[in-house]
Amino acid sequence: MASKQKTTWQDTVSDWLVSIIVAVALAFCIRTFIVEPYMVEGSSMYPTLVNHERLLVNKFTYFVNDPQKGEIIVFRYPKDESRDFIKRVIATAGDTVEMRNGKVLVNGTEIEENYVWKEDPKGPNMSDYRKSVVPDGHIFVLGDNRNNSEDSRFADVGFVPLDLVKGKASMAFWPVDRWRMLP
Repeated sequence: MASKQKTTWQDTVSDWLVSIIVAVALAFCIRTFIVEPYMVEGSSMYPTLVNHERLLVNKFTYFVNDPQKGEIIVFRYPKDESRDFIKRVIATAGDTVEMRNGKVLVNGTEIEENYVWKEDPKGPNMSDYRKSVVPDGHIFVLGDNRNNSEDSRFADVGFVPLDLVKGKASMAFWPVDRWRMLP
């Protein structure tokens, strides 16, 4: 007959510590390499995303692929990398991009943008952007609310280096009534 071993309080504390350390390490790895929660601040992506909406950002996908046109991404602001921005990818390396009277042309063809806010009280966005080629290792991004977006049209952001891209906004999860997968 096997004898029953008595568990000491030190064994219990040790088991709890190991469990906590493993949980923290696992959470750190998931947040660093796989997925990270993100809160939208501001209205630059309205109506697609609203202020204080919470998202899950897929960080793993860009270890394998580069951002694609139409994807919504989170990246570190080039002038202050402690700040994150969220915008839509409009053009990728090698593409020619320009804007005339608010219309966006990529490689000479106007792109369809059914996600852009067209009912802005300030009126339609009529901005121009000179014809430029997106350099290797960079992307061109715009906010969906063009009258209220600091994006690649402006020198402070410009073409975004791929090494500043944190991940792809994949899912909106809060508030619950706006839960959805993002394009």
